[in-house]
Amino acid sequence: MTLIAGGHDAGTTSSRSRRWARASGLLVDEWLFERAPPPDLSEHLVCTWRGDIGEMWAPLPDECVDLYWVDGSVWVSGPETRSFRSEARRVRPPANAVGVRFHPGVAPSFLGVSASDLRDVRIPLEAMWDDKRSRELADRVGCRQEYDARADELENAIRDMAARAWNPDPVALEVSARLRAQRTASVRDLARATSLSERQLNRRCTIAFGYGPAFLARIMRVQRFLRLARDQTRPQRIVDLAVASGYADQSHLTREVRSVMGMTPKDLVRSAPTCPIGSRPQPAVGVSLDG
Repeated sequence: MTLIAGGHDAGTTSSRSRRWARASGLLVDEWLFERAPPPDLSEHLVCTWRGDIGEMWAPLPDECVDLYWVDGSVWVSGPETRSFRSEARRVRPPANAVGVRFHPGVAPSFLGVSASDLRDVRIPLEAMWDDKRSRELADRVGCRQEYDARADELENAIRDMAARAWNPDPVALEVSARLRAQRTASVRDLARATSLSERQLNRRCTIAFGYGPAFLARIMRVQRFLRLARDQTRPQRIVDLAVASGYADQSHLTREVRSVMGMTPKDLVRSAPTCPIGSRPQPAVGVSLDG
């Protein structure tokens, strides 16, 4: 398959009308800016993003897969099991990247690989596709000079891929939805709800997300904790944040955050001086940022 830009006007929204917004006020992701995906890609993508990955300090793990362009090449970043302290800002020059983030469980149907094959790795797209196809996409994105235009090219590539992708596993999508809607959900309850054995459920989730439902729930609890921490109406005490996020108590929160992020909850929710916690805008209404 050769990815060819063009012919994607119908059902899209101008990139200029979808403004970039800071991802959050947390120090761990102050480098990141996002914008909402166009309507025709909203069922496939969480967002389109941009940022200097040379400034990335401690990335927030999630069950998503990203496709991104940086320094003339296109890369795939798989689901993570834990964060890492990056030394990039001390040893690397600026590395301005632009990417798209797939909804949980969607990327395998687009890329043709199990998410477990991408777990905790960042791999050049040319290692998954033939050199010609990956180089064509990298060149099309790289020849654009502005973030908006580069993001548009990546979104066009996703449209071409969508025309050939198979449908995501409905079981995986249901598991993701249930875990996001419920603060607590056991593997046994999820297996019963999907009419599968726990072993079958674990296998389906590992293909879709890179790991089983129990670990997926752990990652989502950390994400829920961070979403609440960013909210201006959040509980003021860490213990109340812990319970509201689905943890049994503050000790449970501390253990899991240390395991996933390598830091304490207090350190994790420190805010950037220029963008305090609670100021997170929605991607569609953020401050416009040029190239």
